Amino acid sequence: MPSILNARLLSAVMLAALLLCALGAPVENEPTDSPAGDLSGEEEEQPSSAPSLSKTAFWDLIVNLIEGLTKEFQDELQATDSSLNNYKISSLPANCPGSNSNKEACLRWMAEGLETYMVFLKYVEREYPNTSSLSDIRQFSGYLMSQIKQEMSKPGKIKVLTSSEKEQLLKDIDHPHAFNRKMTALSILRQLRDFLCDGKRKIHQGEMSKYQKNDRNNSQL
Repeated sequence: MPSILNARLLSAVMLAALLLCALGAPVENEPTDSPAGDLSGEEEEQPSSAPSLSKTAFWDLIVNLIEGLTKEFQDELQATDSSLNNYKISSLPANCPGSNSNKEACLRWMAEGLETYMVFLKYVEREYPNTSSLSDIRQFSGYLMSQIKQEMSKPGKIKVLTSSEKEQLLKDIDHPHAFNRKMTALSILRQLRDFLCDGKRKIHQGEMSKYQKNDRNNSQL
């Protein structure tokens, strides 16, 4: 009988497959991806426009996929939470710097952070090449980033990483030993989950604060 975790992962994978089919995209890894050993990140895979699905749908789908994979990889490596703390990557985004009411700042932070994570997800895919869910995570992250940009009033202010900056990010985390690389890849997934959960919470708080402010202004009219 499958465990709750396996059932949750299976549900997320099935939803991912259905979404990809609905979008006219192949369920398997795209043949246009760079080879597993090429981590330059020069090829942009962000869609020109995201499908008409809510941010929440993409957030929940990505988080569910990550939670299933991290448990699987952590069991495989016999890694503890404390041991993974030694593999945290400082170049990944910290918590959202904007206040609860500054939705634009948090959206910009999310878009720039997702671009950085899209680079690091290539690294994760190299270390776990036979895991199709990783390409789904990267693709859905691209859709989420597109939706976030559409909500911004000034998306042109988003800082875009250059090819050399992407290469340097990957060089900084490279390691000669396979175990350390896999632990680093697992840490990337865990940090991405925390990043998404923090961003979703902060943007929701900003939206609620805006609604409450509008309600107060309307009540004073």
